Amino acid sequence: MRKIKIVADTSCDMFTLDDTDFACAPMKIITAEREFVDNDALDVDEMVDFLYNHKGTSKSSCPNAGDWLDSFGDADDIFCVTITSGLSGSYNAACSAKQLYESEHPDRRVFVLDTLSAGPEITLAIRKIEEYINGGMPYEQICESITEYVKKTGLVFMLKSVRNFANNGRISPIVAKLVGIAGICIVGRASAEGTLEPMHKIRGERRSLDGLVSALEAEGYVGGKVSIGHCRNEAAAEQLRQMILAKFENAEVEIHKFRGLCSFYAELGGVLIGFEKA
Repeated sequence: MRKIKIVADTSCDMFTLDDTDFACAPMKIITAEREFVDNDALDVDEMVDFLYNHKGTSKSSCPNAGDWLDSFGDADDIFCVTITSGLSGSYNAACSAKQLYESEHPDRRVFVLDTLSAGPEITLAIRKIEEYINGGMPYEQICESITEYVKKTGLVFMLKSVRNFANNGRISPIVAKLVGIAGICIVGRASAEGTLEPMHKIRGERRSLDGLVSALEAEGYVGGKVSIGHCRNEAAAEQLRQMILAKFENAEVEIHKFRGLCSFYAELGGVLIGFEKA
């Protein structure tokens, strides 16, 4: 019996799976004064409070090849899921780890999936891989099926601040200065190239949630699985869940809190939605 394992970087906001061996390679959030390792020991609320009041620069750091190798353990067949290569070097590091692992263990296999996304959309991909494994699908077929599956998922978001995105060169500083002024939020999506694409500047959270639901529909959601992640904004996430359930038949919606990496980029009040397209 071959030992099967799913691994991911911590942009997935998960540390365990119910029925499948799972491990994470940790992201890091770094300031001049402190370094936060995004593992299950991280006090996310304390990190968010620190960063909210922090006046200096901050950045994220992806797992290196050694971190990925540690997460592989001694598994025979590994499904490795990474944050978008459009925003991080995590995918390239995972590919380097794959080459090292397979050269040292010629009888073992590592499949690396660049999700071209982050957070809740990665959650959907991991749970789909677990579903395939538990259904007895062969390794090669899982690789093909999950590659096709992520082409039919998407990500939209509402952010109340994009300071950390701007500081890390992920978004225009001009756009960043507008967000948060007089309650303006950014509603956007993950692009096909795996970058974050602001679509609308909307004043007020309630109108922004309406904008998110409209964005879901415009991006091809007609029902199915939805994963909502939030940074200390459970009220908005629950309101959004109710709006989705009221508008779309056969909607399946789960809510979770962000871990370190997604909290760093979404910032206080931010909400991301991963969803299945028609």
